[in-house]
Amino acid sequence: MLTGLLTVEEPLEPDLPICDPHHHLWDLRPTRVAPRYLLDEILADVQSGHNVVSTVFIECASMFKTDGPEAMRPVGETEFVNGIAAMSASGLYGPVRIAAGIVGTVDLRLGDAAAAVLDAHLVAGGGRFRGIRLGATWDPSDEVPNHRANPPNGLLLRQDFRAGFAHLAPRQLTFEAWCYHHQIPEVTDLARAFPNTTIILDRFGGPIGIGPYAGKADEVYAQWRAHMAELATCPNVVAKLGGINMEVNGFGTLQEAP
Repeated sequence: MLTGLLTVEEPLEPDLPICDPHHHLWDLRPTRVAPRYLLDEILADVQSGHNVVSTVFIECASMFKTDGPEAMRPVGETEFVNGIAAMSASGLYGPVRIAAGIVGTVDLRLGDAAAAVLDAHLVAGGGRFRGIRLGATWDPSDEVPNHRANPPNGLLLRQDFRAGFAHLAPRQLTFEAWCYHHQIPEVTDLARAFPNTTIILDRFGGPIGIGPYAGKADEVYAQWRAHMAELATCPNVVAKLGGINMEVNGFGTLQEAP
């Protein structure tokens, strides 16, 4: 998100077609960097000089349903985003296609019951639903925040999780792995157990730079590099380059200028 930048640089390749593979949409969130980020706001960002032709929405617990079965409530987010995607697809807002792909969330610990939730997302997505993200970020230190869903240690290794995960490949759905650097081996194990499922590693694999990891960048990155080298042997894993400068990475101190 470009809103509020202190420094604006000219794009290096303004004609290069770009798909932004990771953004969120929400409203009425006063604790976020901006309380509202909907079609108007993202259009202002993607039309700032680069040739962004499409985007992929990633789940952020936005517009979950407030009633009905608990497992089905995240489908409300896909319904919400698909509405914005339909507005963008009308062409009235320019050539860019916002949320051409939608990644929602499902609690895969439901096991086989996750299949019905995945199918509901596919229907709600109107052909745009591409996969899920279920945050696995966990650390034993109270100084390091766990994912909002408060995942257990070893989520990606659990049998109930993997029973749900098995329903992704038959539906040609992907999995976005959001973990911390010391959890990367769990992603590797998951990828080898499910070679027909595409896994996208988010946020560089989450090298931590706060709490007990503060001031230990050399040690953290040595471990990170070793884990990443092993993960890179899995042909069904790809990575997105983003989210490296968050507070959890040790970049919480604001500067007068970048």
